[in-house]
Amino acid sequence: MGVYFFLGFLAASFLDINITAIALFGACIAIIVNLVINNNNNNHGNDQKANINNLTEGRSTLSSPKKITNKELRQVFWRSFALQGAFNYERMQNLGYAFAMIPVIKKLYDNHDDQVKALNRHLEIFNTTPAVSTTIMGISAAMEEQNANDSNFDSNSINAVKASLMGPLAGIGDSLFWGTFRIIAAGIGVSLATQGNIFGPILFLILFNIPHLFIRIAGLKLGYRVGVNSLERIQKEGLMEKIMAMTTTVGLMVVGGMVATMLKLTTPLEFNINGAKVVLQDILDQILPNMLPLIATFVIYGLMKRKVSITKLTLGIIVVGILLHWIGLL
Repeated sequence: MGVYFFLGFLAASFLDINITAIALFGACIAIIVNLVINNNNNNHGNDQKANINNLTEGRSTLSSPKKITNKELRQVFWRSFALQGAFNYERMQNLGYAFAMIPVIKKLYDNHDDQVKALNRHLEIFNTTPAVSTTIMGISAAMEEQNANDSNFDSNSINAVKASLMGPLAGIGDSLFWGTFRIIAAGIGVSLATQGNIFGPILFLILFNIPHLFIRIAGLKLGYRVGVNSLERIQKEGLMEKIMAMTTTVGLMVVGGMVATMLKLTTPLEFNINGAKVVLQDILDQILPNMLPLIATFVIYGLMKRKVSITKLTLGIIVVGILLHWIGLL
């Protein structure tokens, strides 16, 4: 995947195109590559369709007198924004999760003791990326609905599913939102802001929150509609791998472009050779434009791979930067 980083870097360095164009270029490449992969995987399509049909058939057997309506799902959606509001280091997001599930619990359980048991179920430890939390809430709502209508349903499975999903979804959510969408939106927004355009920070918020809100809404509906089988279905269709591959491609190209356009690092060193003035930066630019920012990026990346803390790296960059500038190397 590192090739996409270099594509973004080289496009910005040699073609002098901005981050927005690089992001669009990366999206086109991601779609083309994904379509090629899809063509190669056509042989598996029939098996996947069979699996989906089985899941659909299984879902249709659920007959429930007590039914969650769109009203409760909307309440869960709005309450999900308070997920981090009472974060604690003992059970993390459990209070926010229980708060979001209260409308569902009140709708499904008339008995006070049943409501208390359901609320306690959702006070267990929980922690995931907030943007994807509604997917798990939708699944929990579907399982609570089944539990309220089926006396043989194992209520312990509700927490078991939550616990099994929050880790994998956190990994996907962190990669998508903190590692991809935020960087792409920030790259485009900062590129405008550095030119004095007030639309830069506004565009950052718009670009980040469009996929954020879409995933929250679609995840809640999908989670409730197909219940516990939702992620299994996504995995069997191979959609998750395709989404991750496409967003990673765009993200790496944008990061490569950001290194070339936003990391300003040059040297003022000059030499006199037989009376001829030689500017070191000109020589470096002839070899590879923005070579110093690229080298600095690799050095910092190597230190991060060695588990050097971000705090130490930040302080080190400040100290080294001042020192190199003081002695005239930068």
